[in-house]
Amino acid sequence: MKQTLRKIAVAALGAGLLAACGGGGDGTPQGGPPFTVSADGSSAFAAAALGSTLAALPVEALSAAEAASLAYMREEEKLAYDVYSRLDAMWGRQLPIFANIAQSEATHTEAVRQLLVRYTLTDPAANLSAGLFTVPVLQQLYHDLVAQGATSLIAALQVGATIEEIDIVDLETALPTIDNQDIRLVYGNLLKGSRNHLRAFVQALAQQGVTYTPAYLTTDTYSAIVTTAFER
Repeated sequence: MKQTLRKIAVAALGAGLLAACGGGGDGTPQGGPPFTVSADGSSAFAAAALGSTLAALPVEALSAAEAASLAYMREEEKLAYDVYSRLDAMWGRQLPIFANIAQSEATHTEAVRQLLVRYTLTDPAANLSAGLFTVPVLQQLYHDLVAQGATSLIAALQVGATIEEIDIVDLETALPTIDNQDIRLVYGNLLKGSRNHLRAFVQALAQQGVTYTPAYLTTDTYSAIVTTAFER
């Protein structure tokens, strides 16, 4: 699952992406920002605000790498939503984190769908039921993660952290191949959301007396994320 890593300077990237939003002097569109962060770290796109923000940006020529990335990311964000929904059905009475972040992930995959529509690309998830994917590696990952998360609440929280690690790695790998402003805007906010969700799962594990060990991020990158506050 882990793609070839090409690390980017996430902090510097975030500033550039927010500047691309247009609208008010703070880089957000009139009517509110396209991406919001709740007190618990759940981070979501506001559909109407995102639509306005994207409409203000040019529709640029799309490379094959960008088209492939959008199709893959649409299903990867769907995977996060589908897994968290299943985990919420199992463990939601004990913790609300799975429901809260599942709601966020629903907006994440919808944001990528908006980009597919904007570029008149086929939506690979258009007719897929929960738990079904066209990408074999995502299909297998879904089954593996749900099975792991079913064993205990702690295992379920670890699954959440794992999903967010994978998302961070895949987005950081994709971004150097993408120059379209609208895609970079959405991916930059997806990165922010994944970092916030990773922080939330790691904090929930700590409250259960468990220290999470990263499997996909380097120790330094992981530490830089989880030792800092939720990004707004």
